[in-house]
Amino acid sequence: MRVILMDRVEGVGESGEVVEVANGYARNYLIPRGLAERATKDSMVRWKQEQVKRERIEDRAREEAAEMAAALEGIEVHLSARAGESGKLFGSVTTQQIAAALVEKTEVNLDRRKIVLDEPLRELGEFEIRIALHEEVDATVKVIVTGEEG
Repeated sequence: MRVILMDRVEGVGESGEVVEVANGYARNYLIPRGLAERATKDSMVRWKQEQVKRERIEDRAREEAAEMAAALEGIEVHLSARAGESGKLFGSVTTQQIAAALVEKTEVNLDRRKIVLDEPLRELGEFEIRIALHEEVDATVKVIVTGEEG
């Protein structure tokens, strides 16, 4: 049976491909799970139209991410935290705190999950932080952590 794959299927093909699979595999596994659709003329036309719509949405998301990256690029954020004599923090600076400081400074609505930290910042200093806005668009901001007075 010829089917259009709606999603990537391991060992069969990528999303959007028209492939030939066993009838039982298509009827009992791929089609009921929404992984494929029977390849007819109508379904092929509908798939192409939906593909164009998805590409437009993806392009718009990429453009918005690029605009956000331009607004964030080169921004410095100053955060203060309690620290010991050696410069180690009594706790850490998290993505939530960085996101809140960026929103306050730039008024760009930024989700904390887009901030890439291998681990929370646990010492005083300057850090270059990557923000993954889109698969293809990143921004870099500088976070300066200083000790609190008192």
